[in-house]
Amino acid sequence: MFRKLMTWTMTELLPSVRIALGTILICCVVYPAIIWGLGQGLTPRTADGSLIYGNDGRIIGAERIAQAFTRPEYFWPRPSAADYNAAGAAGSNLSPANPRLRALAEQRIAAYTPASEELVPADLVTASGSGLDPHITVEAALFQLPRVANARGLNEAELRATVERHAGENGGDLINVLLLNLELDGAAVPE
Repeated sequence: MFRKLMTWTMTELLPSVRIALGTILICCVVYPAIIWGLGQGLTPRTADGSLIYGNDGRIIGAERIAQAFTRPEYFWPRPSAADYNAAGAAGSNLSPANPRLRALAEQRIAAYTPASEELVPADLVTASGSGLDPHITVEAALFQLPRVANARGLNEAELRATVERHAGENGGDLINVLLLNLELDGAAVPE
């Protein structure tokens, strides 16, 4: 009886194991290799994360992931609920009625208000859904323009032209903060 049961179990088990192994091979090896190969062949720069390298060959940052800039001579990105950590991308999940969200917004506004009596643009006060949005609006960049020009000793009109050129490259109302700051530092910006 036991022998009959073992024979029956093995005849049922072996095809299931083969199917499981075949599925693992296809889903975990073959499919990812095909997708990786297509990405490398069709769009190698974006497939590798749109990384930006310095003159010394070290990675400066990624064009599609926000980085923290806090010094006055730099344009600041949107706030990040994930502390600019791409491994932990997340929004804050706080309701608009949550008092903590209001306190965060007031704290962020206070960082800007001593320099200006204008209303702070919303994207400088609120985090994006992922917490890693690398762009700010032209309005947000122009709001920061006096601080950056003063800290760098630049003419505001020339800096405004640089900001507007970056907006024009994007074809809209958004500016990549990392690329703008790299240009201000005189670094080579990728094409």
